[in-house]
Amino acid sequence: MTMHSIPDYTVLYSDNDIAVLNKRSGLLVASDRYDETAPRLDILAEKEFDKLFAVHRIDKDTSGVIVYARNEQAHRSLSQQFERRGVEKIYHCLIYGRPLWQNLHVSLPLLPDGDARHRTVVNKKSGKYSITDFRLLCVCGAYSWIEAVPKTGRTHQIRAHLAANGVHIVCDPLYSGNQKPVRLSEIKRAWNGDEFAEKPLLSRLALHAYSLTVLHPTTNEYMTFTAPYQKDMDATRKQLAKLYKADPLNETA
Repeated sequence: MTMHSIPDYTVLYSDNDIAVLNKRSGLLVASDRYDETAPRLDILAEKEFDKLFAVHRIDKDTSGVIVYARNEQAHRSLSQQFERRGVEKIYHCLIYGRPLWQNLHVSLPLLPDGDARHRTVVNKKSGKYSITDFRLLCVCGAYSWIEAVPKTGRTHQIRAHLAANGVHIVCDPLYSGNQKPVRLSEIKRAWNGDEFAEKPLLSRLALHAYSLTVLHPTTNEYMTFTAPYQKDMDATRKQLAKLYKADPLNETA
């Protein structure tokens, strides 16, 4: 458990073939070349599920849904689905400001590890084919909630595609110059707490892997798994919804 009492992960679904987890922000899903001793979701979850096979990744700082295979056959089936782009992934994020679009289709080629800060950059010559579809869910004052549907699976794809369009996710340490956390004192006019004792509502990357649709390796049925927002992101959602009557989980922009 973290100091904010957010568990490392919760189980959304499991059977003999797959384990579907909702992970906290700040936890790696597989080994990290820069820090091999950092806590990892697969190692933590193997205490509960025995051996797990990785079939996809989400960024360390992103929270949300991730699926692992529990045997070789399931591993093969799921890996092929991800390679052939047969999996639907939906992300939600909170951004600074209000975009000028309702829907945005981005098809800029991306080159991972393309600069000194190991960021993914747009590179029309050496970048890999990358597509993300964005949709504005609702506007809440100085913030907006956005849905992102990546059609390819590049490192930091959503963050890089948004940044290339001048849009920045709240508290993104890599792609946003703005590191300002979301504070209730700054969004609520009649706030009368102690500003020195106030804890931010949200002070980490506001990107959440919200849902995942895969073909079950044994039953051959499509299954959709939805990961509830983490405590910090959900507290932010509730406060913004109360103030602006707009909720990404019940869209009323």
